[in-house]
Amino acid sequence: MFNKKSQGDDDSRVSPPLRLGETQPIRSKNVSVIGPTLVFKGELSADEDLVIEGTIEGTIAHHKKNLTIGAKGRVKADIHASSVLVEGQLDGDIHSDGLVSLAKGATVNGNIYCARLVLQDGARFNGKVVMEKQSPLKIAPKPDTLDDSYTDSGKNKSA
Repeated sequence: MFNKKSQGDDDSRVSPPLRLGETQPIRSKNVSVIGPTLVFKGELSADEDLVIEGTIEGTIAHHKKNLTIGAKGRVKADIHASSVLVEGQLDGDIHSDGLVSLAKGATVNGNIYCARLVLQDGARFNGKVVMEKQSPLKIAPKPDTLDDSYTDSGKNKSA
């Protein structure tokens, strides 16, 4: 009646990237939080938005979702994620299909491979940036018949 999702609905669509200054909705549905006292070593994989306030060492595979390294977060890992917001410290490479944002106070030592990048004043970055090409626009196929109002040269006859 009010467009509410039923409990059985699948919420696996891509999350919109976070912007600088936005806070991650920590108690929101499908968001995991690694707290400041948690230490994790190994391969981390998730299919939901993730906020890291603790310490991670290893690799992070986080495709199609947002990854936030909070102000208290300390990460030594290569990251593969849809979008990444760094507010804390990262030693490792970032691979993103979308937006990578480094907030004021962030420290990143590693390379960034992404389509879009935002560096806020006060962020520290040591490495190289490779801006991946975004997928080209798909052009609709040419119709078999042309409207009579256009000539062969593509100019409008009535103009």
